Amino acid sequence: MPHDLAGQTALVTGATAGIGRATALALAARGADLIVHGRDERRAADALRRLADLGAKARFEPADLSDPAQVNALAERAGRVDILINNAGIFHFARTADTTPAAFDAHIAVNLRAPYLLVQALAPGMAARGHGAVVNVSSGAARTPGLGSGVYGATKAALESLTRVWAAEYGPAGVRVNAVASGPTRTEGTAVHGEAFESAGRAVALQRLADPEEIAGAIAFMASADASYVNGATLDAMGGLPALG
Repeated sequence: MPHDLAGQTALVTGATAGIGRATALALAARGADLIVHGRDERRAADALRRLADLGAKARFEPADLSDPAQVNALAERAGRVDILINNAGIFHFARTADTTPAAFDAHIAVNLRAPYLLVQALAPGMAARGHGAVVNVSSGAARTPGLGSGVYGATKAALESLTRVWAAEYGPAGVRVNAVASGPTRTEGTAVHGEAFESAGRAVALQRLADPEEIAGAIAFMASADASYVNGATLDAMGGLPALG
């Protein structure tokens, strides 16, 4: 694999497990230095070991993304960032009548406000240097209604909207902003849903769940020069729609 990201620093939120960890490894394989965000020090140590095995320069920066002060502090500690991957997110499924104000606020804080604050803090530096890439990790729930996924899907739809706004705002300065909408993916977080989640995989055209590395490959592509003329787009990595019969 070419080291086309050599000399660039990538901040990946939620990088200690699942899609985030796979993305950090995919970017490292292309030569990037990594800032690994998360909250679990044990998982972070494992991610850093995997990155070291690839010869990548990496460091761990913890932060609770539900706290705006910690998000801003994370951006300040990160310093120069050439690639921002807004991957961290929460998903607690409940129907509208059963959604608490606390659950609503948590989704908005982590899935929407945190990416907003990170772009607000880091994209101007990218623009000043004349280059940069932001990839927001979305979901099929942004456009497909699902019982119990209303608030989660709404935050992802809003994130896709912001992707287009940021692409127009920062694109003239050489900063590309895109999104990757992930389909049902087998991770530590989704494992708790058991057979119900396995059925989601069988509902796509490929008739299986994605592995984190498959979503990470799409994210790394969008962050790389291979996608140098892609801006304001959402790439679907959702396994395809099945034919209706």
